[in-house]
Amino acid sequence: MISLTNINKTFRVAKRQAGFKNAVKALFSREIESIRALNDVNFSINDGEMVGYIGPNGAGKSTTIKIMCGILTPDNGDCKINGRTPWKERIAHSREIGVVFGQRSQLWWDVPVIDSFELIRDIYKTDGKIFKHNLDELTSLLDLGELLKTPVRSLSLGQRMRCEIAASLLHDPKILFLDEPTIGLDAVSKIAVRQFIKKLNKEKGTTVILTTHDMQDIEALTDRIILIGKGRILLDGNLDELKKRSSGHKKLIIEYSGNVPQIINGMTLAEIKEGRLVITLDPSVLPVSEAIKYFASITEILDLSVSGVTAEEMAASLYREFHI
Repeated sequence: MISLTNINKTFRVAKRQAGFKNAVKALFSREIESIRALNDVNFSINDGEMVGYIGPNGAGKSTTIKIMCGILTPDNGDCKINGRTPWKERIAHSREIGVVFGQRSQLWWDVPVIDSFELIRDIYKTDGKIFKHNLDELTSLLDLGELLKTPVRSLSLGQRMRCEIAASLLHDPKILFLDEPTIGLDAVSKIAVRQFIKKLNKEKGTTVILTTHDMQDIEALTDRIILIGKGRILLDGNLDELKKRSSGHKKLIIEYSGNVPQIINGMTLAEIKEGRLVITLDPSVLPVSEAIKYFASITEILDLSVSGVTAEEMAASLYREFHI
């Protein structure tokens, strides 16, 4: 169980103008600005949930994750994770969490990946049989193979990210924090990682908190969304419900043969090419079934697809709504 109550965090940042004179002046007198990163953040996450924690750059996502990991101490407020306060009981807390920061590495740069894994085993004091079982499973599922023998500095970004994910799971954590976990991965690797995380959640009941700008990751993995902006929690709800809130419109993609079909009331033309139309439809004015019936009566339909608002469109709409 994760519970955050009235968490606040402020950073003090020194600023100065460019130039040598200003640099010398800053040695004696600095301009200090206080930045409120988190402002009365409250939410709770149950065991086994998979939650997407989203917001624009600078919203406070990574700060929240670092507080939940015990890396940062808030100015005030309370955070309990499995009955512990992360920054007060860091060693015991660290044994039960796994963390992947897309922009940070927990692997040693100049040694083969397997050496880093074995050092992580010793740090967490993981039982040998559990370590061997997890290593074999992760190697197979994430296609590590020869990567284990390769120095980290010689890996591509995508290869390193797969190894980072494996490293965070070797000790069987109860909670997994993922901050941009699929950054740099190709399409095949992204799908493999998503499937692996879903399997981990289903089979072991691992709680997953996912922070990312890749809304396809959010859509593929989570049902619940927590939106943060300017340090405040703005929304907490079901992904499908938030999509409906963002837009009740539908998108119709029609491939046809013959003359260009004319649009009617309730339709907005989004894109037109030879033999292809993309239309935004307002179901409250014209139901989808009536729109399909209309096009079928005036042209030969070769292919047709209907879709709702995407996760990216939903996020953009929410950002506009809350001016973040």
